[in-house]
Amino acid sequence: MRLWHQAIISKLPRQQLLGQHRECAALRGRGWGKPHATVNYVFDHNPYKLYQYHVLIMDEMVARGYQPDRAWYDPAYRGKTATPHAQVDPTEQTSPIYTEHDEAYLFDCLDNLREKGIELE
Repeated sequence: MRLWHQAIISKLPRQQLLGQHRECAALRGRGWGKPHATVNYVFDHNPYKLYQYHVLIMDEMVARGYQPDRAWYDPAYRGKTATPHAQVDPTEQTSPIYTEHDEAYLFDCLDNLREKGIELE
């Protein structure tokens, strides 16, 4: 799975949005640091960036009437079985959250969605 470009989060279909929540939860939890070709760049950054991204996903879920577990709004939370992050630095805020999410990455995400038969406006 990939992390969709943050510019299209509000336009993602239900399945992709909920899948993104599961992916963020897995990466924040026991998946932190485990290699995965499409998201390895996430581990080059402070875990707070993944938290920031996950908040965008959860806020969009809430806007659509879903109720993600409030525990995920704690930046150190890593799920019920993982030890909380000790080093979560909230001073590392950038826009976009991940510098890897540039214009080329946006077009890559849009192409990926088109291949799945999903056209975003």
